[in-house]
Amino acid sequence: MRITDSYMSSNFINNLQSNLKNLSKVQNQLSSLKEVSKSSDDPMLVSEIMDLNDSIIQNKEYMNTIEDSIDFSNMQDTAYDAATKSMSRIRTLIQQAGTDTVNNEDRQLIKAEVEAEIQTLTDALNTNFGGKYVFSGMETTTKPFTFSTEKDPDGKVIGLTYAGTDNEGVSGNLTRRIAQGVQIELRTDGRKLLNEQGVNGEKDNLGTFLSDALSALEKGDVSALSGDLLARADKEIDNIVTQRAENGAIFNRLEASKERNTSENLNLESMRSDKQDIDLAEKFMEYTMEQTAYQASLAMGTKILSTSILDYI
Repeated sequence: MRITDSYMSSNFINNLQSNLKNLSKVQNQLSSLKEVSKSSDDPMLVSEIMDLNDSIIQNKEYMNTIEDSIDFSNMQDTAYDAATKSMSRIRTLIQQAGTDTVNNEDRQLIKAEVEAEIQTLTDALNTNFGGKYVFSGMETTTKPFTFSTEKDPDGKVIGLTYAGTDNEGVSGNLTRRIAQGVQIELRTDGRKLLNEQGVNGEKDNLGTFLSDALSALEKGDVSALSGDLLARADKEIDNIVTQRAENGAIFNRLEASKERNTSENLNLESMRSDKQDIDLAEKFMEYTMEQTAYQASLAMGTKILSTSILDYI
C-alpha cells in the first residue's frame, strides 16, 4: 500500500478529532459530575439509571403514605384513649348510682353528668384527621357518631347512633399500599366500636348500653345499675381497649415499614450514585491523560502538516 502525504494528513485529522472528542467527553463529565448526560452516551446505563429513578420516586410516594398512616394511627390512638377514659368515668358513675345510699335526686345529677360524658365520648369517636373522620369507614367525610337524648316511640332514649359504612359484608377499613405488593388496613370501621352482639335474641351494642343506662338512671332502677349495666360497661371498655391494641399493632407495623423504606431508599440512591456519579479523582486522572494525548497529537501534527515540496528539493 502506498503511503502518501494526504493519507497521513487524513489519518492525523481523524485521530486528532477522536482525541478531541474523548477530551470533550471527560470535560463534560467533570463539569456535570455525571457519567452520562444523554441517552446516546450509553443507552444501557441510561436505562438502568432511569429505572432506579422511577424506583426512588415510587419509594418516596410509599414513604408519604406510611408517614400519613402513622399520623392517622396516632390520632386514632388519642381517640381510643379519650374514649376509654370517658367509658371508665361512665362506669364509675353507674356504680355510684347503683347504691341504696344515693337518692333519686342525686341520681338525676349523676344522669346529667353521664349525658355530658357520653357527649365527650361521642366527640372522641368523631375525631377528624386531615378532613377525614377516623372511625367512619369508607364514608370518611360523614360524621360517624351522633348522640341524642330524645326518645323513640317506645320511650327509650335514642342515645348513640352510627352513620358510617354500614353495608353488611363490606369492610369499613381503609386500605393503604405501603410497598410494592404490600397493603395494610387501617382500623376505621366504627361498627367495631359499637361492638354489636346478640343478647337473649336481641341486639346489644354500645349505643343500646348507653341508652339503657340513661333510662335506668331516670327510673332509679338500682338493680339494673348495680348488676347488668356494670357488666355491660366492662364489656364495652374491654372492646375499646381491644380495638386500641389492634391499632397499636398496626402502628408498630407501620413504624417497621418506615424503617425498611428508609433503608431501601438509601440502597437505591447508593446504586444510582454508583452508576450515575463519577469518581472525581479517577476522572481527573483520565482527563489529564486525554489532555496529554491531545497535546501530543497537536505536536505531531506540526511535523506532519509542515511537510512541503521544499523538503524534497
